[in-house]
Amino acid sequence: MRIAVLIVLTTVLAMPASAQDTALHDPSISRDAQDGVIRLYGAGGPHTASRKVADVWTKETGRKVEITAGPEKTWSKKAQGDADVIWGTSEQAMTAFLETYKGFSSDQVEPIYLRPAVIAVKAGNPKGIMKFEDLLAEGTKIVVTEGAGVANTSGTGVWEDIAGRLGRLEDVAAFRSNIVAFEQGSGASLKAFKALDADAWITWPNWPLSNPDTLEAVPLSSDRAIWRDLSVALAPDADPEAKAFLDYLISDEAQKIMSREGWVR
Repeated sequence: MRIAVLIVLTTVLAMPASAQDTALHDPSISRDAQDGVIRLYGAGGPHTASRKVADVWTKETGRKVEITAGPEKTWSKKAQGDADVIWGTSEQAMTAFLETYKGFSSDQVEPIYLRPAVIAVKAGNPKGIMKFEDLLAEGTKIVVTEGAGVANTSGTGVWEDIAGRLGRLEDVAAFRSNIVAFEQGSGASLKAFKALDADAWITWPNWPLSNPDTLEAVPLSSDRAIWRDLSVALAPDADPEAKAFLDYLISDEAQKIMSREGWVR
């Protein structure tokens, strides 16, 4: 006797991936970007190096630069009112930002730096982790940064890109089984790394460089390497000096400062 199996595919009208970011948009906020202060907003990470660049530029020009970094919800309303520049720590993150900051558009986005993902381990590397394959050992405790569909973070999907880079499903499965925390942001990931006494965290070079007492970086081999960019978008109504600062941000002098935290052009 034949048994007919009917598979019904139902199309669900789901909320877009950027729903949270869109929800942050407040049309009642009026903009006043030309207030004499160059204001940049974005996720944590690039801010440590870019602040050093801003300090040099301010010393040379006398123009004030204010850089606000962290989880988007902590600065979104203010940015909607006075942001001259929004920076994205990956292309997917910038695309999500554009859903909220309606004064910025995709054709204004300029990628300015790249950096590779790294394995952050405890300072001193007590577990002797030297390569990606070491993370697949049973009992290794790994933290990953992941937006989980509700947060805008550069880490979204990066661990899977690395684990699946060679097209081996078993690598993804083994790596996933060792993940002890999926955190919605790098700051939260660092806290989880400490609290859970984790062995490794997939992150960006600036985090170990900025926290040498806690972390050190283990580079990924070229066949596992994943890169994400730092991009900036300049508002059409930005302070007139904002463009000059962005030009300086990619100058030879600025590149030397940015490279100390892993940012390259």
